[in-house]
Amino acid sequence: MYEEFESKMKKTLAALTNEFATVRAGRANAAILDQVRVDYYDAPTPIAQIAAISTPDPRTLVISPWDASALKNIEKAIQISEIGINPTNDGKVIRLAFPQLTEDRRRELTRQVTKYAEEAKVAIRNIRRDAMEKFKAQKKKSEITEDDLKDTEKELQKLTDDYIREIDKTEAKKNAELLEI
Repeated sequence: MYEEFESKMKKTLAALTNEFATVRAGRANAAILDQVRVDYYDAPTPIAQIAAISTPDPRTLVISPWDASALKNIEKAIQISEIGINPTNDGKVIRLAFPQLTEDRRRELTRQVTKYAEEAKVAIRNIRRDAMEKFKAQKKKSEITEDDLKDTEKELQKLTDDYIREIDKTEAKKNAELLEI
């Protein structure tokens, strides 16, 4: 009965985790490039599909395209993306040097993490609302009883609270990671 809604909540939590991975924390992390699309033969293509991405040291990402002609397009895509790092092109590979985080940048990143977490909480609450509307409609059609509706309401609230707690934990962990670097 709740599986459909719990599945949606799990997907929301997974999406939040993916969003957190794109928040750069002063360490080189290839996940920051997941949202960047390169115009490759007139098709928006993820960088990971047209190049090897490596981390030779904790503060550097090296992007080695398999097709040298894609180098300029990759550089351009990174420049117009909102990751905030300027690529260095040496003709064979692109290097991304992650600077040490300043205190202001850390605060800005924690605000961004909080915003993502709040959006996820809203999504979870919207899933709960949609579920409640569905169950109330079933009650109206006499498919479930008043007691069933009350029990369902309690179960949905418990499920919602569990996922909100999980979002809070994930947010706290990410913020701690940002502040300790």
